[in-house]
Amino acid sequence: MKLIFIYSAIGGVAAAVTVFMLLSVFAPPTQNYAVDVDPIKDSQNLFTTARVTIADTGRLPLTNIVVNYDGNSIERLAGLSPGEKIMLSPPDNSQLRSVTVTADHGVSVTKPYRIPWKIPGMMGS
Repeated sequence: MKLIFIYSAIGGVAAAVTVFMLLSVFAPPTQNYAVDVDPIKDSQNLFTTARVTIADTGRLPLTNIVVNYDGNSIERLAGLSPGEKIMLSPPDNSQLRSVTVTADHGVSVTKPYRIPWKIPGMMGS
């Protein structure tokens, strides 16, 4: 009898954790205007590659998007629809320190470039 109670409790906790995780991953947007910015810098032995991913994570379309690469150069985008994601390449003269993305309705996000983990034995490690 005790064993059934323990297994039921463990199953209930596992189900609650699973539901919570699914709701947090697949939750609808909570803000009308929001953007996610993910700048990545990957240094190899002879060269460095970089990319900036921008996603509209709000409920409404973003308009008049300005991507500022370290203050050196600016790229303008007309807009992004909710859920839409684009990948950009920073210009050659960019110092790859941070990226600032602004848009209408007060949207502004500044993020530093992140460096992906190097796994021993993998290409580029």
